[in-house]
This record gives sequence, C-alpha cells and structure tokens, in this order.
Amino acid sequence: MTENQENQVSAGEEEVVAICRDLIRIDTSNPGDHSGPGERKAAEYVAGLLTEVGIQPAVFEAHPKRTSLVARVEGADRSRPALLIHGHLDVVPANAADWTHHPFSGEIADGCVWGRGAVDMKDMDAIMLAVVRQRLKEGRKPARDIVLSFNADEEAGGTWGAKPLIEQHRDLFEGVTEAIGEVGGFSLSVGERRLYAVQTAEKGLSWMRLTAIGTAGHGSMIHGDNAVTTIAEAIARVGRHQWPLQLPDATKQFLTKAAEALGIDFNPENPEDPDSIIGKLGGMSKMIGATTRHTANPTGLKAGYKVNVIPQTAAAELDGRFLPGREDEFFATLDELLGSNVTREFIHHDIALETTADGRLWDAMALALTKEDPDATVVPYCLSAGTDAKWFSKIGIRCFGFSPLRLPPELDFAGMFHGVDERVPVTGLQFGVRVLDRLLDTC
Repeated sequence: MTENQENQVSAGEEEVVAICRDLIRIDTSNPGDHSGPGERKAAEYVAGLLTEVGIQPAVFEAHPKRTSLVARVEGADRSRPALLIHGHLDVVPANAADWTHHPFSGEIADGCVWGRGAVDMKDMDAIMLAVVRQRLKEGRKPARDIVLSFNADEEAGGTWGAKPLIEQHRDLFEGVTEAIGEVGGFSLSVGERRLYAVQTAEKGLSWMRLTAIGTAGHGSMIHGDNAVTTIAEAIARVGRHQWPLQLPDATKQFLTKAAEALGIDFNPENPEDPDSIIGKLGGMSKMIGATTRHTANPTGLKAGYKVNVIPQTAAAELDGRFLPGREDEFFATLDELLGSNVTREFIHHDIALETTADGRLWDAMALALTKEDPDATVVPYCLSAGTDAKWFSKIGIRCFGFSPLRLPPELDFAGMFHGVDERVPVTGLQFGVRVLDRLLDTC
C-alpha cells in the first residue's frame, strides 16, 4: 500500500466512527417477536450509504419492518469464488436507566463509542461500510467479488433475516464459497502476548419449552401428581448436572496458545488443565469456558393461576448449547435428566459449526492482523453462542468469525455482549478498518 493510499484510508477511519454512531442512534431493538421497531430505518440508512458510492443493494422484508439487504461489489478477479461479509442490524433491548450513557445516543466518552450494538454488531457494520465506501471512491477493487449482507433478526435466531435470504434469494449468494461475520479477530491480552481469536467453530443451540402434565386439584389436599413439582425437579436435575469436559479442536488450539503465552503446561486430557488456564483469561473466561462442555441452563418457569389451585400443567424454558459433532449425545443425556414425565419442544433449534484454521482466507486474515499489529498471535477459537453463520453454512459456505478489533487489556469485551454499558474504542474501530481493507486486497 502506498503512502498516498494510507492517507486515503484514513478517511475511512474517520468515517467509521460517524457511521457507527449513526447506526447506534437508530433503535433496532429485537425483543424476539415483531413488537420492536424493526430494522427498516437502519436498512434504509445502509442502503443510502451504498447508493452514494454506486452500489444498488437488493432490499427484502420477510415481515413488515424486518428488513435485510444484500449488495455485491465487483472484484479484480471475477473467476474466483466470492466472499460473503455479513452483519446484522438488530440489537437486543436495553434499559436506559441501567446505563452510564444512553444506550441509543452513540455518545463518545473515554475514547469509546457507547451504545447498544457497539460490539454486537453495529461496529462491524460500520467497518464494512467505511471500507467499501472508501475503496469505491478510490476505484480500488477487492481481490475477488464481495457480497455484503446486512441482516434482520439475528438476535432471535435469524428466522426473519438470514433464513429467508438463503431460502428465497439464494441467487444473491451465487458463487460464494466463504464468509466472515461477527465475533472474531478481536484481541485479548494473555500473559505478555496479544492473541487475536478468529472464530472457526460455534456451538449449536436449542431453546426449548418443557412441559409437565399432572392432575389439577385443590391446594389444601394431599396430591401425589403435581405438575409443578415434576417440572421443578426436572429442571433442577438439568441445572445442576455437571457436563463432562469435551474440547472441540478450536478450543484445544486456543488453550494451547494461551498456555504458551502464560508459560504453563497444558494437557487437554487432564480435566484440571483447561480450567486452570481459563481462570487466567479475565473477561473471556466465561466465553471460552462454555466451549469445553455442553451447557443447558433453565431460564424460565411458568405454572399456576391461583394460590389454592394445583394446575394441570407446568412449563419451563431451557437454553441448551451443544458442542460441534455431539448433538445426539447432548439430547440423549438431556432426556435422561428430564425423565419420562416431561416433554420438550423446540422454540428454536440450530446446528453447531466447525471448520479448520487453514486455507487462503485464513492466511489472509492472519496476514492482515499481523501487518497492523506485528505482535499479534492469531489463534482459532470456538464461540459459545450462535451467529447467522449457521444459516449461510447450510448453502455450502465455509464460515469464519472475523470482525477485527484491537482492544485495551482492561476492557471486558465478552461482557459487552448483551451487557450494560456496551462500548467500542474509537481506535478499535479504526484498526478494524485498516485490517479489513488489507484483507480485501489479499483474500
């Protein structure tokens, strides 16, 4: 990259902050149904930015106001398969009273842009837009075709976003073989080293409703068939169950690099070793720790309608996350724990993903990071949550999590996701612009 180009890219670094703030100010809270404001205003804003630089996006609504858009940027070598870069426009709700700065203000304070979506994931949406706009203004094509997808409804599983895109508009992803999306390429300080975690795997998810049926009756009488008791005992067994240690390859590789950085021995077969390393990862400990085993957490209870009436039914909700390649095993154990008197149904169910840390795209991501941060150690990891990558993988796209950010050691990045006082450093956004711009030259 020439000195002149570096000066031009700095305009993208400046614009990314304004775009991120604008996106945060557009409330796209997704409560899990259609009662929120929807993503339409944010999609219109994104479409306007793309149209300004000569890209006419395709805009879709699977439900009124639940808006997604897709655009293709022509690459230098159109004979090569295309790369998908996807982000989501929705955010989880936020209670302003709990925040230091209003969650939809996009305020800049303490060197950060504050607000709901600052890391999940209007930061990456802004990076995508700033980089593409800058390159188009300069007439610099990416190495290959790039498909941009800004999706609705990711925070509720993608039913009204990525799902209808791949099912009803698959032609827009013609020729796409690889993708990058959220929750990867961010830095964390481990010992004296700076690791950049690139997502190569994510756990599967199963949000479930559990139901027990008993016999209704008077609360004053002796009653041996109480649905409330049955459901309470079942979810207590699940909630207290100690799932065994089972490390996906990505988690093994991450912990191996973390152990090297900490200067300690690591044996993935020793149940104590992973936990000893995870305990030294600060804010990332919960995210990485959750990828060492299945999890199943009770999250809701509903039963009864009057204190002196024993109800016929009682229900609970359960958030299950299973490791790649072990879904059948997870459900077999879960059903044993629930017992024969409790039935389960899916509220939302989706696959686990796993790919390998290799290939031209992996090398390009690693190179882009190390060029901007020579002290970077790039390492794969498994995400404990889920992303829209699940949907895109179903049409044969190999997916990575890569939303590059260089972060200060003291920032609890993992705690920002769905947390209070979500914020992203201004310098982190600018770093992301430089890294993504480099990636598009070599991907």
